[in-house]
Amino acid sequence: MSQPEPPASLPRYLAEGIPKQNVETLHDVREYVDALIEYREEPVDADELPDAVEPVDRDDDEMGTIVKEKVKCGDETYNCASENLSDMYGPYLYRYYREGGKLTSEYLGKP
Repeated sequence: MSQPEPPASLPRYLAEGIPKQNVETLHDVREYVDALIEYREEPVDADELPDAVEPVDRDDDEMGTIVKEKVKCGDETYNCASENLSDMYGPYLYRYYREGGKLTSEYLGKP
């Protein structure tokens, strides 16, 4: 049996470094990666989300929590710049999840 090829998406420093590890360290790495995946895929607690979002119940196998959110466009002269939700754009769907130790959001489109 020959050594397996790393996936093309794996950064070179990992593709070169992982095969150099002993079996015990490889088991530790596998446990760490499994725990990291579980952490990133778990739903985000409501108290971690922005105040003006509404969680959406959706049959989705993706990581994180999907919410409806109203947004500002960034132009301070527009009505959406106020804190009044009725003046903001949307709602739009966003997925909130953890990545690199931070809460991240991803735009998914209109509901």
